[in-house]
Amino acid sequence: MPHRTHDPAAPDHEGPDDATAFVRALTRPCATPFVPEVVLHVAAEPYGLWQATEDRSGVQGAPPPFWAFPWPGGAALARHLLEAPDAVAGRLVVDLGCGSGLVSIAAALAGAAHVLALDLDPLALTATALNAGLNGVTVGAPPAGRLATAVADVVAMAQAADGDPLVARLLAADVVLAGDLFFERSLAAATLTVLRRAVAAGAVVLAGDPGRTYLPPDTFTPVAAFDVPVAAALEDAPVRRTRVLTLPPTG
Repeated sequence: MPHRTHDPAAPDHEGPDDATAFVRALTRPCATPFVPEVVLHVAAEPYGLWQATEDRSGVQGAPPPFWAFPWPGGAALARHLLEAPDAVAGRLVVDLGCGSGLVSIAAALAGAAHVLALDLDPLALTATALNAGLNGVTVGAPPAGRLATAVADVVAMAQAADGDPLVARLLAADVVLAGDLFFERSLAAATLTVLRRAVAAGAVVLAGDPGRTYLPPDTFTPVAAFDVPVAAALEDAPVRRTRVLTLPPTG
């Protein structure tokens, strides 16, 4: 995961205010490494875009623009879904922390009945909708739409009652996906709580993780593993061994 540093070579972006125009102006569509079936709007580098998102929001210290890059946990999970489509085919799916929408789109392409993509960052939802369009996935409610988006804070969801609208959607899902969410302590704890609630309600949980610090040990069961190529600006190695994991029911 990137850490904010001063990069004198980073461009001084001044993106437009409209979210769709902002994403389009500061990214370009390209096939995803390791998941070339999916085309995403991707930024050339993280730091200039990070500054541009802060300038646009007026909030300093904003989180990185996770939506502008494919991360190894998401790439491995997307690869798995496309190679094992029965995991989601015909099912209602929720994708936590959707970022660019890579995992959500892969689930839709693998035949999911409908995917609800959730993220705290509204720009991530804009990027997900744009990326869905690039891949022929219709955005909207079922039956016409294959993928919908909603703003959601996983930390808040972990504490919300079952009657909360987003929690209710989570608990009604057949499959819940989580790509690369164990990189920060509080987010990891909340993610595990939300995933356990989904499992208790009968959902299958699949997570992608490249060995992040806060992945809880001895909690998940490995399903598959991939060597995922990553951008040098984002990770500390050119390839990350990344596992797809499932969360078994607790006794």
